[in-house]
Amino acid sequence: MKTGQSYQVKDMDATDEMILKATQDGIPLTGSPFRHIAEKLGLTEEEVVERIRLMKEKGIIRRFGASIGHRDIGIVANAMCVWNVPDGMVEDIGRIMASFPEVTHCYERPRHPGWDYNLFTMVHSYTRNDCEEVAARISQSTGIQDYRLLFSEREFKKTGVRL
Repeated sequence: MKTGQSYQVKDMDATDEMILKATQDGIPLTGSPFRHIAEKLGLTEEEVVERIRLMKEKGIIRRFGASIGHRDIGIVANAMCVWNVPDGMVEDIGRIMASFPEVTHCYERPRHPGWDYNLFTMVHSYTRNDCEEVAARISQSTGIQDYRLLFSEREFKKTGVRL
């Protein structure tokens, strides 16, 4: 089975589940993070690394990456920019918008009565003004002038998928 294909519960065993639970909230920031996890689980470091590799190959794990608490480092201005993009241009405009380094998410969404916006980009920055400037640059780059910025006021929850 290749990465990205669906998997079934039979593709995992109790040890895989233990490893996923031990890593889902983050790994230690050390030179050998998997050694620490292996010791906690009664495995070798090599076993943990190999099982993670196999789970990734099977599509059980899509990726292993770092997540930074953006508020902890001062990035407190978060704006969902909503864009009214002509339907036939969404693919091309979405690629342009997604190419901006300040854009962390870019999604197409259906229009609804009274809501003409169909492309959503998330921008994080240090100030509201910075977010507004990024949106203006995106608008200039794409020619899309019908947009709004919806700023986050409060974060209630931020977690990944959990077992």
